[in-house]
Amino acid sequence: MKDFYYIDLEEARRVLAEMGVTLSPRQMKRAADMDARGRRKLPFFLDPVEGRLKIEKGTLMKIYRDLQMQAENSSKY
Repeated sequence: MKDFYYIDLEEARRVLAEMGVTLSPRQMKRAADMDARGRRKLPFFLDPVEGRLKIEKGTLMKIYRDLQMQAENSSKY
């Protein structure tokens, strides 16, 4: 069974920075905020206990790995 590790906005920003994706706090907040259709750019959810936005760390990292693989697969080299 997979262990889940939930992180907040600031921790998510640090995880991305470790991967080489540097975002400002404002950019991170925009990625987590809902658009007019009620969707988020990244799959953050409101923690019912703390009332803060959270995301699963592995999911966040997987999103970026998958996008990198798509870019590699679609390039000509």
